[in-house]
Amino acid sequence: MTRDVININDFIILVEEANADKVITDSCWFDEPVIAVAFYGSGNVELAMKYADKEQKYRNTKGLALSFFADETVEAEHTVSPNKPLECIVIATSPRNLEKLPNAEGELFSELLEQLVNPSDNYVEGPRFFMTPEMQSIVNQIFNNQYEGKTKMMFFRSQITALLSHFFGQLAMMSTDTMKTSEREKLETAKEILSNNLDNPPSLSELSLQIGLNSFKLKKNFKQAFGVPVFKYLQNERLKKAHELLRNEEASVQEAAWHVGYDSLSSFSNAFSKKFGFRPSEIRR
Repeated sequence: MTRDVININDFIILVEEANADKVITDSCWFDEPVIAVAFYGSGNVELAMKYADKEQKYRNTKGLALSFFADETVEAEHTVSPNKPLECIVIATSPRNLEKLPNAEGELFSELLEQLVNPSDNYVEGPRFFMTPEMQSIVNQIFNNQYEGKTKMMFFRSQITALLSHFFGQLAMMSTDTMKTSEREKLETAKEILSNNLDNPPSLSELSLQIGLNSFKLKKNFKQAFGVPVFKYLQNERLKKAHELLRNEEASVQEAAWHVGYDSLSSFSNAFSKKFGFRPSEIRR
């Protein structure tokens, strides 16, 4: 388990990462009350927020953006399992710092996270949603950066600012979103089905039947909710998984292509190069 703590202006940034051969748990607490947003990369770890005699649990955290208020009594517990690594970025600030935040950022917290600025309990959950591809890309870059020293700090500062900008931008769009909660939940189920079947995904009609939403609404609302069409999301997830396999040296280029459903090595290589800017063979050392 590694946990880097970075101070940027009046924000505390936690960058947490862990792999495990067996099930392990790790807990942490904040030194003072905070308003925070947690962004989860690959892994699907379990999260439990424990306070007083209460507990709030979260499963399938991969790709989740979760906002919350927590005081010093709240224990945040991650359960990490084999093949489900922890990748978590927490951006937190104390409520007392809101007025001091630059560029009217404090006003965004007050307008879009009012229930966290004026909490009713030791732990209060704010808006949560699965990240857009742009947000996921930033999270991936943070966990895979190769910079050191002052250059690393400059990189972190720019990426954290971009991540918060996308988060609040998505919140603003959601506040005017008329999509029913039940339909959004079905779309999130569709994302999970696709992510769990990268090598042999269901067709659009099969996916529609599985989630109980007709094909027209699935295509239209999926893009509205997540910013990309169904096929583009599937392609992004396939390439991200292949990148992870190659980065961790868990597969050859051919094996990675097969693992995520590409029969043609040239098609895989071209798609990979277009997304990441380099050939899959160049990631292996």
